[in-house]
This record gives sequence, C-alpha cells and structure tokens, in this order.
Amino acid sequence: MKTKKDPEAEKDPGKEVEVRIYSIATSLTESIIFLDETEGTRILPIWIGPMEAQAIAIRLSGYPSPRPMTHDLIFSVIKTLGLTIKRVTITDIVENTYYSSLHIADPGGENLRLVDSRPSDAVALAVRFGCPIYINEKVFEKTQVLSKPITEDEVVKFKRDLKSLKPNDIIGQLLNGGLKNSAGREDDKEGEDEDSQDGETDDEQT
Repeated sequence: MKTKKDPEAEKDPGKEVEVRIYSIATSLTESIIFLDETEGTRILPIWIGPMEAQAIAIRLSGYPSPRPMTHDLIFSVIKTLGLTIKRVTITDIVENTYYSSLHIADPGGENLRLVDSRPSDAVALAVRFGCPIYINEKVFEKTQVLSKPITEDEVVKFKRDLKSLKPNDIIGQLLNGGLKNSAGREDDKEGEDEDSQDGETDDEQT
C-alpha cells in the first residue's frame, strides 16, 4: 500500500525550482521584484535598483528603447558572438547577499560557461533571451518568502496591492508582520540606509 508523501519532506536542498516574474513594485529610489515558483505557492521578493527594474519592465512591456540600454547591449554582444543564455539561476544567499549565474552556451547547448551575476541583471537578460529562471532550493531554505494567493480574486487583489504600495510601505508591513514574512534586498544604490532589509550587495561596492 502506497502512502502519500509530504511534499515539504521531499524538497532537495540542491534542487533548482523554476520561477517567473510575478510582479514589480517600484518607486523613484528603489524597487522590488517578486519571483514565484511555477509549480508552487512561494514568492521570493528581492529589492533591486530602479534602473534594473526599468530594464526588466521595459522589455516586458514590449516597447523597444530608442537606443540600446545596457542590458540590450549585453544581449547584442552575446548574440553577435554566436552564443545564447540557456537559463539563469539564483544560486545562493550568503550574509544577505544573493548570488546568481548566467548559463551561457552555443545555441545547441555546447560549451557551457557559467558567469557570475546579480539577480537583477540575470533576470533582465533572461527576459531578453526568453530563457527560464531558476532558484536553488537552498535559497528558499535560507530566507523567508511570501505565500502566493490561491483564488483568482486573491491573486488580482494581491497584485493590485503590490502595485499601489511603495517599497518602503512594503518594508513597513514586513517589519510589522503584516505580510508575515521578510524579503531580500539588492543593495546597489549609493547613500542607502544601512539598516534596511537584507539583500544583494553590488559587486562594485565589495
């Protein structure tokens, strides 16, 4: 007789979970990208810079930039070299800093190279190459996450609330337990409050 297995008990710390962009909340000074697992209910929020959020949002909107922005340039360089990005993976979080990798290879998948990247840049390139985004299961184990709404009405309301809230409002709700979870921060702006939420540190500042 087969017994029903607990999905939580089956989670492999080395497993990579596919995610997609659930929503982006932004202000003049900072933004949050919400990544949700395609076959689950978890949402990982990461604070990113407004420029990176704009680069992601512009591509998702379908409106091309008059001139190539930084991520458009990187996309063109990789394509011109006859390469492509097969996938991007958020691999780890260490001392509140997120790490991710670009999986760059020939169009057929040969000669794979892994390139270190900030998650915001990795996602901005993923939406340009149309490649999947993954998060290592251990990232979910190391940081608290939000829970995705279940019903369609809850989904609509949740997304509407995210768009109407400023990032600082979301920080306040997280600290006060309003969302019952905490989120990560990508720290890539000058003059930020050092006591803000945890997240990803810019490589140039380390």
